Amino acid sequence: MIALSGPIGAGKTTLTELLSQHWNSDAYYESVDDNKILPLFYKDPKRYAFLLQIYFLNKRMDSIKNASDMSRSVMDRSIYEDSLLFHLNADLGRATDTEVEIYDSLLSNMMEELPRLSYKKNPDLLVHIDISFDTMLKRIQKRGRSYEQIETDPSLYEYYKTLNERYVKWFDAYDQSPKIKIDGDRLDFVENDDARAEVIQLIDQKVASI
Repeated sequence: MIALSGPIGAGKTTLTELLSQHWNSDAYYESVDDNKILPLFYKDPKRYAFLLQIYFLNKRMDSIKNASDMSRSVMDRSIYEDSLLFHLNADLGRATDTEVEIYDSLLSNMMEELPRLSYKKNPDLLVHIDISFDTMLKRIQKRGRSYEQIETDPSLYEYYKTLNERYVKWFDAYDQSPKIKIDGDRLDFVENDDARAEVIQLIDQKVASI
């Protein structure tokens, strides 16, 4: 079970597609386009931050359960990234201390490995896509979701900047599985075929080593 991580616009969905095709494996995508809460969150973050993260947590656990039945699977986001995003929202005043405590406790309980369970919850490998803030902004603009655009909400600039910075510390501290970092600026697999081949080779080598 491979889980991808990286900030908004890193190319997680693209790499999920590439890896699932390369391995002929199942792919599990984040619920975005069919997510009715996400647009509401961008309009009123304080009201919907907690609900949004509970929604994602529930969907992510469903994916983990389904993926556990497969010989190989790829998820386009790690369940542990949700905590990073929610804590950032809390620091921005979009969630209360009580909501944070409830969320952290729920995540911990849900991810606890129990011997009697028939499936494993943590990934076998985390693939993190590291991109610069400039690349992040370009990708967000290019994919064109109206509620994500800085032109629509200038306050998103600082939110995105802080989020990108926190991902660096988050990956360094991540210890739930083996991990590998992909330089998404140098290896632009979203646009470049040679970069795609190199990224897949790097991941294949890491999988073989574990």
